[in-house]
Parts: sequence; C-alpha cells; structure tokens
Amino acid sequence: MKKAASLTEIGFSPDAKHHLFTPLPDAEPAARTSRHIKITVVGCGNVGMAIAQTILTQDIADEIALVDAQPNKLRGEMLDLQHAAAFLPRVKIASSTDYEITAGSDLAIITAGARQNPGETRLDLLQRNLAIFKKIVPPLAQYSPDCLLLVVSNPVDVLTYITWKLSGFPPNRVIGSGTNLDSSRFRFLLADHLNVNAQDVQAYMVGEHGDSSVALWSSISVGGVPVISSLEKNDINLSPEMLEATRKAVIDSAYEVISLKGYTSWAIGYSVASLAFSLLRHQRRIHPVSLLAKGFYGIPEDREVFLSLPAQIGRGGILGVVNIHLTEEEAKRLRRSAETLWECQTQLGI
Repeated sequence: MKKAASLTEIGFSPDAKHHLFTPLPDAEPAARTSRHIKITVVGCGNVGMAIAQTILTQDIADEIALVDAQPNKLRGEMLDLQHAAAFLPRVKIASSTDYEITAGSDLAIITAGARQNPGETRLDLLQRNLAIFKKIVPPLAQYSPDCLLLVVSNPVDVLTYITWKLSGFPPNRVIGSGTNLDSSRFRFLLADHLNVNAQDVQAYMVGEHGDSSVALWSSISVGGVPVISSLEKNDINLSPEMLEATRKAVIDSAYEVISLKGYTSWAIGYSVASLAFSLLRHQRRIHPVSLLAKGFYGIPEDREVFLSLPAQIGRGGILGVVNIHLTEEEAKRLRRSAETLWECQTQLGI
C-alpha cells in the first residue's frame, strides 16, 4: 500500500490554511532572504542590550549594528560584547551614532526612548517618545528600505503606529513586540499554578500592551485540553472577579519588576529574540504581536490602530492574523482597548 506523502493526497482541503488566517490589507510580499542576516538595535539601554545579548547567544544574526545617542556608552557596550567573542558564535558587532551603519539591515529593532518610571503607565510615555522617533524611523527606512521594523519602546502600540506612518512601509513589515511578553507572563502564572511546563500552556493576552489588555480565557489550553470547559465539567467555576484579578496580576507583574529593580530587561530580551528568530528564520510561528488591527473582530475600518492579536510571522513580517474565536465579552473588551489607543492617537497630529 502506497503511503500518502501529504494530507492533500489523503483528501484534506488544500484551502484549509486560508480559513485559519487572514492577511493584512495592503500587505507586501517578503523580500528575498539573504544568507547573511543583519540586525540593528537602536537604543543601548538595559532593554536594548538584553535583546542584543540574547540574539548573540541564540546565533540568530551574522551581524549586529548598535545605534545610540550616547557615543561613550555605545562604544563601551560594543566593546563589552566584542570581548566575549571567544565564547560566542562568530558575529560582527559594530556601533555608531550615525544611522548609515544600519544600511542593509534585515531587521531593525527600536528600543530607544524614555524609561518608564515607577507608577507611570505606558501611555504616559507617549509625548516624551514621539520626538525621539521622528529622529529614528526616517533614517532606518532610508538605509534599509526592505527591512522589517520591530518596535519595543513603550507605549509600544502607539509607537508602532507612529513608526508605520513615519516609515511609509506596508503594514505587514511594521510590528510591535506587543503582548508577546504579557502572554508569557500569563502562561507562567497558569503553569506555576497547574504545575506544568509553560511551553505546554497556550494562552494569549491581546489588545493594548498595557492596562486595557484582554485575557483570552476561552481559548486557554494545556496539552491540548481546554482549561475552562474542563474545569466546568468538574463543577469548578471561575468567577468573573477571579478572572479579572488574574488579568490584573499579569499586568501588575511588570510594574512589580520596575518598582523592585527600576526597569525590566531579561524577559523582554528573550521575548524579542524569539520574535527575531521567528521572523528571520521564517518559522511561521504564532505570536501575539502589535499589528494594524482595523477590520478585525469588529474594530472599525477607519480606526488605524495597532494592537496585539495572535499572528503568524515570518520573513515577510505579519503573514496572517489567526481567526481565533472570541467570546462576545472578549470581543467587546478588545474593541474597548482599540478605542483607548485610538483616542490617544488622535492627539498626535501625524
């Protein structure tokens, strides 16, 4: 008996994948993949260097360009990484205050901006960071017109929108780190409580990377087992107050780190490195990242907001948005999060 080489030969519809994902409007095909991968990191603070260090140890890039406005700190960080050459894969590391050094980047990661202070929300940072981005994004787009832009600076959703506007890039090539880390925090809390490995927990935070984020309880699973329905079958009901308290705990976990050590760095370093790997190695993995969300889940077409939704990512950036089922309450909360961001954007004047 001849073995089938693919599910198509067995009879699975070849169009199945088209029902799982929806592409962004005005998306552009991926640029040709180069064997030589160059990543730029703009901003050499705690977050930027945690990202650069994690990318180095995971052997994602052949070349890393560091850019910062402080030349002495910039050179010091570059030398510190270069001195570890004997313990790392061979990677060219260069730095400059001049954006010409970023030319030919496959991925540009923006971490520059004012640091979030204890007790300050991410949206409070907007006005202090807007002026900075006007100096960063145009030269990145000029020197690397085919690159992917990945925004990490907070408030990440609005700054990703700003980056999209300032770059002139198609929306699939402008991405925010969004709730990729929030979702990891969510998975950690659930895994810790259930005594399982966090990698076996599927759980997403979506919407704003901030106070109006939405926990998608209806789609949580552990090892393929839907958590909520499984608990309900065993007469274990989670009250709305308990679910909200858990969502709040995920949000507050970031503020706790900031209050204790003054900033977050290691977790976001791993989070962004995972995004870089999925993008540049064309992994087609699903990540909850900030993207142009107009038209999705009832968000009006005239609301050009960036917020996080589970998306398939690869060399072309956003390859498609997952058509995940949301409850009516989750969809309502997501639209409310979009309105929060839209109201903020309307004050920008760009």
